[in-house]
Amino acid sequence: MTGATDGGFGSEDPASNRVAVVGSTAWGTTLAILLARNGRSVVLLVRDADEQATLDGVRKNVRRLPGADFPRELEVSADPAALQDAALICFAVPSLSFLANVEAVAAHVSDGATLLTATKGIDAESGRRMSQLLAGALPGRPVVALSGPNLSRELASGLPGSTVIASADAQLDAVRSAFHSDGLRVYSSVDIIGVELGGALKNVIAIAAGMVDAFDYGDNAKAAIVTRGLAEITRLGVAAGADPLTFQGLAGIGDLVATAYSPLSRNRRLGELIVGGASLEEALATLGATAEGASTVPSALRLAKRLGVEMPITAGLDGIMFHGVSPRSAVAALMEREPKTELATSSRGGNADA
Repeated sequence: MTGATDGGFGSEDPASNRVAVVGSTAWGTTLAILLARNGRSVVLLVRDADEQATLDGVRKNVRRLPGADFPRELEVSADPAALQDAALICFAVPSLSFLANVEAVAAHVSDGATLLTATKGIDAESGRRMSQLLAGALPGRPVVALSGPNLSRELASGLPGSTVIASADAQLDAVRSAFHSDGLRVYSSVDIIGVELGGALKNVIAIAAGMVDAFDYGDNAKAAIVTRGLAEITRLGVAAGADPLTFQGLAGIGDLVATAYSPLSRNRRLGELIVGGASLEEALATLGATAEGASTVPSALRLAKRLGVEMPITAGLDGIMFHGVSPRSAVAALMEREPKTELATSSRGGNADA
């Protein structure tokens, strides 16, 4: 199903197909490369002139995405004015600085631009999703969210993958066309709430999955964490207004499996490092890149409290990362919980618990 609007990407002159990506993160760089490989004229907006010179000098992002050369259609710029003629602007910056980055470029975003968030997180202060931050800072423009099992290095290296774009007000056919290729299959959805929350919350469960791996608890335990983690994600998503079926798709279980199992997953690795004895700060420093799950844990719990949803795995991680609870004690507390009906409702009734 496709959203519709009278403005935005694809509704203007066909010649106005310039795309911008804000953020030289691994994911932002990957999106810019994929769009350029698709023949789009792309500008990657970076932090400053020094970073622009570094990336342009070698025509790749050696620090965050080594081995992926920039296509000739990809321009690197540190000038926000480069966004002025972009019909589609993709934001791929950490959730902690998302709003600040949007506000920094707002004056250069045209009224007719379509806005896309590729950031998988929840705002720490307000509990809002990234699409809500975009709509608040840049009102009147169509907003799209992109999420799915999308490991940057795999896609940038040419390995196949799939993703989901979701919106209630954008022309998704045009956005899909910008990203869809032989290597990236793009699906569409109108459930932007579910797509965003699935992408944000799977990072949390991936941290727990990494802890299971570090403890060498085996595949049975990891399957249980992933499955009950999906139940937590679904409960919170449905309470927030999402379609439960979304969490059975690419933005739900698909993204969760990739992030919980891949050695390329920063959030999974974060869990391993913490079990290995590193503090949260030390683990994040070792990673040298954003692991969105760390900031999403407290944000998700605040949202869950507001919506009256229980999230025991997330609460356990909060205790480990922010309140000095030992990982083994947190796991033991989860295992000692009283067993409940597995599914949200059953033929005999009853509520699910994790």
